[in-house]
Amino acid sequence: MSSTNNGKRNLIIVSNRLPVSVKRVNDKFESIISSGGLVTSLSGLTKSTQFQWFGWPGIEVRDSKDRADVEKSLEEHNAVPIFLDSTLAHEHYNGFSNRILWPILHYQSGVTFDDGPWQAYRRVNELFADAVVDSAESGTLIWVHDYHLMLLPELLRDRLKQRGKSCPIGFSLHTPFPAKDFWRNLPVRTHLIEGLLSSDLIGFHTDEYKQNFIDTCGSLVDARTEIPNQIQYKKRLICVGKFVVGIDPQKFTDTLQKPEVQERIRSLKERYKGVKVIVGVDRLDHIKGLTQKLNGFDAFLDDHPELQNKVVLIQIAVPSREDVKEYKELETELCTLAGKINGKHATPEGTPLLYMHRSVPFNELTALYSVADVCLLTSTRDGMNLVAFEYVACQQNRHGVLVLSEFAGAASFMTNGSIPFHPANKTQMSEALYKALNLPEDERRAKHEHLHHFINANTSAKWGETFIEKLSARCRRPEDPC
Repeated sequence: MSSTNNGKRNLIIVSNRLPVSVKRVNDKFESIISSGGLVTSLSGLTKSTQFQWFGWPGIEVRDSKDRADVEKSLEEHNAVPIFLDSTLAHEHYNGFSNRILWPILHYQSGVTFDDGPWQAYRRVNELFADAVVDSAESGTLIWVHDYHLMLLPELLRDRLKQRGKSCPIGFSLHTPFPAKDFWRNLPVRTHLIEGLLSSDLIGFHTDEYKQNFIDTCGSLVDARTEIPNQIQYKKRLICVGKFVVGIDPQKFTDTLQKPEVQERIRSLKERYKGVKVIVGVDRLDHIKGLTQKLNGFDAFLDDHPELQNKVVLIQIAVPSREDVKEYKELETELCTLAGKINGKHATPEGTPLLYMHRSVPFNELTALYSVADVCLLTSTRDGMNLVAFEYVACQQNRHGVLVLSEFAGAASFMTNGSIPFHPANKTQMSEALYKALNLPEDERRAKHEHLHHFINANTSAKWGETFIEKLSARCRRPEDPC
């Protein structure tokens, strides 16, 4: 890849998974690009930037002819597959990234370190580095994403130097970064920090996560951190910044205008006439506080028997990591708890909890957001939680209330427009729900307008553009302050 293309700057995006679905159809491979995620985030850069995507295609492909077919299928999307055998992919993703690293990043204790998954993590990062360096030329911007690839910046810089290439390297972390004392629980903590410190620009979602990382670098590897937003390490200056990730609000506005969605909204309003609707949409994960949510809702029903048959919680738990034992156990626990709550509070007229363990089509989701009086998010730790943004985007008419855990990254920006609470405090959650359901219209409107302004000022496109502009500036003027 050349560093310019018809005047455009070149960007290589690297993530664990490609934003493309690959499947075999009639002995051939077909690929369909996602309409969300990074694709949407970077849509505003298409006029000035040429993209190429690197990542695992999500399937094991052993045969050389099949690999060539997959590569050809992905070419039309400017995507480049990095092939991994199933065992290595499993050990990297489930063994280390999600069983060891993910819990540490989210302040979960009791993590057991195993050298086997760690070696798989290292090996996958090496394979990614080899693939990217082969394609990159001097001047190409390289943007690495998330905790699966924390060693990659260092591996890239070493390989690029060996080949006489110079490329600006950016890294974005989409999870929290914990306080330095908690990060110490990880035996390979120094390797990961040094891996990240080979970046030119490192982005976090909140000031808290950014500062935790800076403090960790100062204490763990004795980096100089006295200048705001800068880390000096091994004669290199690394910029560290807060980049607020968001959504595409217009996508939700447009979807709500579709005739079929309007019809679904009318149907849901009729179904829940006279009933206050609380909605929860979460990936099935321990960090989402789903057990705390159901226990808190149970306490709310106990506290307010006068609301029997007048309130319903519709909880969507999107399946996640279904091959991991701990996630299977969580699903079993939630199903049991949901059954107990309905068994305790149901009447012949209906049940107070609708628990759905499945994905929901986008049209259905927007309709559900639109009719809900309250959105309840109970994260125990969360990088951002964009469900909060999505709910606000669908509430122009109803002015529903966001009840938001103080441990969601979104709480750093949305507290003034929501009702915050501690997810482990059932009484506090119950009180927050009751307040939200009884908030006067003028207060609901004011809170919604505050949040609506925020999500429109911090879109996914702006996030992508801001990061790339900052990385480009570091390339042009590395001596400038961050």
